[in-house]
Amino acid sequence: MGEPMTTRPATGNDPRPANLGLTAAVCAVFVAGMLGMSFAAVPLYRIFCQVTGFGGTTQRAEAAPAGTLDRTVTVRLDGNVSNGLGWSFRPVDRAVRVKLGEVGVATFVAENRGGRATTGTAAFNVTPEVVGAYFNKIACFCFTEQTLAPGESTEMAVSFFVDPAFADDPDLRATATVTLSYTWFPAAPSSPLAAASTPREQAL
Repeated sequence: MGEPMTTRPATGNDPRPANLGLTAAVCAVFVAGMLGMSFAAVPLYRIFCQVTGFGGTTQRAEAAPAGTLDRTVTVRLDGNVSNGLGWSFRPVDRAVRVKLGEVGVATFVAENRGGRATTGTAAFNVTPEVVGAYFNKIACFCFTEQTLAPGESTEMAVSFFVDPAFADDPDLRATATVTLSYTWFPAAPSSPLAAASTPREQAL
């Protein structure tokens, strides 16, 4: 028969409790970091898109460049409406042709075909998506919410230009046509607490 097994007494130098504590601390920091990143992801993503044009996000400018180039680009126009708004929305012209750096104007017609007043807000992008970094809007109906009464129709315009730097992008050498697309969505309702005044305010 073999020798009987012996149990070693526990010593104060066992590293396992310390290792477990370190692992737990690292996991807690990781979870906290991921939670913080999830809250920051949306605004950081929006900033990234606005600066780089990623995802077809267009730019905003106060004025057009000083000069233009002879190269021209055809801007196709596309209009869409999501469910729940009750509008029709279409471009007056299907396309606008502009030189690089030249200000172009595109006009759309919106009509409320529902039985009540509704307010909408427009999302927009351009394709190919890489063009977003060069497509600049000077004025646009998409910057503010729009309200239409039942049966009301209105023309909405956007003024824009394509940055001359478009011509220097090797990925766009063969690109002669881009698409500017809008989709209308019902605007988020305002807070009842913000919209309603208190009895004291009404008395004043």
